[in-house]
Amino acid sequence: MAERTVLIGSTHGLHARPAKLFTKAAASSGSAVTLAKGDGKPVNAASILGVISLGINHGDSVTLTAHGDNADTVLDGLVELLLTNHDA
Repeated sequence: MAERTVLIGSTHGLHARPAKLFTKAAASSGSAVTLAKGDGKPVNAASILGVISLGINHGDSVTLTAHGDNADTVLDGLVELLLTNHDA
């Protein structure tokens, strides 16, 4: 298992467009990935409804967890998506 905590870079948070990019990447990663806001309950990172339901805003701290042989590599890519300002 691998875990990363990151601050959200998109100016308007993880709304529909950046959430779609993130969930597509999580789904295609081949790993079981979860996302949690702060100390909240984790959701399946491949579920757009689950991710949007977290109400993640710019600067919020989120924790990603991945399981599998390539968990660190998967998280490296997903972290880059979360750090990027998709609203610029």
